[in-house]
Amino acid sequence: MRLGYFSMPLHPKGRPWHETLAEDREAVIEADRLGFHDAFIGEHLTDEHENITNSLLFLATLISETTNIRLATGTTNLSQQHPVLVAANSAMFDHLSGGRFILGVSPGALASDAEALGILDQDRNALFADAIDIVTRIWAADPPYDLTSPSGRFVVSTAQTLDRQLGVGVLPKPYQQPRPEIVGTVVAPFSKGVIAMGRADFHPLSANFLLPKWVASHWPNYVQGRREAGAVADPRDWRIARTVFVADDEPTARAYAFEREDSPYRFYYAQMLTKMSRLGRLDLFKHSRDEPDSEVTLDRVLADLVIAGTPESVAEQLATFRDTVGEFGELVYAGLDWVEPELAKRSMELMATQVIPALGESAPAAPGAGHPS
Repeated sequence: MRLGYFSMPLHPKGRPWHETLAEDREAVIEADRLGFHDAFIGEHLTDEHENITNSLLFLATLISETTNIRLATGTTNLSQQHPVLVAANSAMFDHLSGGRFILGVSPGALASDAEALGILDQDRNALFADAIDIVTRIWAADPPYDLTSPSGRFVVSTAQTLDRQLGVGVLPKPYQQPRPEIVGTVVAPFSKGVIAMGRADFHPLSANFLLPKWVASHWPNYVQGRREAGAVADPRDWRIARTVFVADDEPTARAYAFEREDSPYRFYYAQMLTKMSRLGRLDLFKHSRDEPDSEVTLDRVLADLVIAGTPESVAEQLATFRDTVGEFGELVYAGLDWVEPELAKRSMELMATQVIPALGESAPAAPGAGHPS
């Protein structure tokens, strides 16, 4: 099993922005040192807690600071910029990183971002579908192009200005051929979007805040999508994010993950609980559809969604989780605010050096379009 890292930590308000950015960079550098396979970086424009505004820009600062880890947007919010910009900038990043790039994509879920950009009333899922269609077709096409997205929203051509002698009118292609791996984050139970991912040979990443039974609902849909594309689904292409804390002893693990007032895990899920409540999505945390909202308490959510303990205990809990959801290729470790940097870094170290080895031999790297095999 591969080990990945996801960084969109909820930093407490009041921490200087340059400090949290430095901490988030240090976490990816540490993940590279420990042999993590990839690092996914999220982005929001208008969130004081999740405050990386451009994942590609952030990752660019890490190319020369890391050696092997694949650098992944987690995600590029495709409703928020023209797909020509996404295709061209991602292709350049792929070359700058020597092919260590993964394009993680989503519509962009934060309503305040959409309002700031003047697209609050637009269908961001439709924008997403149009944008990813154009991005992949740009990478596959040659100039002068003749590309129109499914809804007709985006039309891409350089027919009037193409000059091959001057070298203008030509959009760049990525380093990895035919394209970098594309990963979509899945945040809903029984997501139909996973079927579309399977058809397109994109790879799913199931969110860390989903109950195991909702995570398990993603794989059958991915299998269906791959089958509709005339292919067989490979479990190595499925990534699952989990909120994990590993310590050298159980008391430390329990205190930092569940009990301390300043626990980053309590803070993260308190924020998530509030957000989902306001969005009318508390069902994500319910054990049954008819359960009253009052049953969804912070302590229960922590017990359901945080895996914490010694390396032996965490390995056992993850093995049980794997029995519930089925085989998958990569466990993506969700990074949180470093309330105590030494504990945070020690948890990553124990995860890489003891927990993952205890789960069995590492699976071969996921094939991923464009990756050498």
